[in-house]
Parts: sequence; C-alpha cells; structure tokens
Amino acid sequence: MLVTHPFEPIFDRNSKILILGSLPSVRSRADGFYYSHPQNRFWKLMARLFQTDIPQTIEDKKSFLLRHGIALWDVIASCEIENSADSTIRNAIPNDLSRIFEKADIRSIYTNGKTADKLYRKYNQREAVCLPSTSPANAAWTIEKLESTWKVILP
Repeated sequence: MLVTHPFEPIFDRNSKILILGSLPSVRSRADGFYYSHPQNRFWKLMARLFQTDIPQTIEDKKSFLLRHGIALWDVIASCEIENSADSTIRNAIPNDLSRIFEKADIRSIYTNGKTADKLYRKYNQREAVCLPSTSPANAAWTIEKLESTWKVILP
C-alpha cells in the first residue's frame, strides 16, 4: 500500500538535535502523531532521559520536544509498505530535511533504528548516529538498555 507521510516535522529555531524515524506506524497515522502505539517506548524513554513525566497529549509532546531542543521527523515522505513493517518498505521517497536545517541550528542527528539509518544515509550527506529502535519489534532491548544507549542525545 502506498503511504504518504501525514505529519509536519516538529522543530523551531532553537532545535539542536534531530531525531529521525522511518515512517509513522499505522497506529500513529490513525492517532495523528509520532510514536503513538502504546508499546512503542519513544515517549517513555524521552521522559526517563529528561527525568520528567511522560507527555500524554499531542500538544504536551510537541512542547516537550521544543522545550528540550529536539526536532522530530521521519526520513520517508512516501513509500509502499505493508502495515507498519519497515522490512516491507519499497520505493521510498525521502523527506526534504533542508527545511529543518535552514531554520534550526541542528548540531546532532540521530536515527531511531536501522531502517531509518539506512534510508537516511542513502539520501543524506550529514553524519548521523544510529540508535536502537524504540519500536515494540525491537523487544530484545529493554527500556533500561535503550536508556543507556540513547543518553547520548542529552546536552
């Protein structure tokens, strides 16, 4: 099924780091925001890293990201994909990340998982650090193990 990315990137001129996923899941697309599947550990992990409560609403999540200088988007603008399985991605068209780089002072780029990293490197020249996926499909990584690796995003 052809899927077009439904969300705008979250960033402002104060964003210092950029976190890129591959493409929003079926659940995230239905809910209207990034990482909304209840088993995805992204928001729980962010709360642990920044020692705060887990943001609940879309507005709380946007505010959280901007307050911590985090830009959030995905590598893919559109692709063919089956359900939410990154392994089925075909004919990917990348998002134009220059719109973030032109307006924000991005100093570090992180990819959320190997698929996002592989696709990012295919279409972009800037250096990025691949972090283990927060997806429930990456069940081998506990929240504690994710936290110990993802702490590199902290200022």
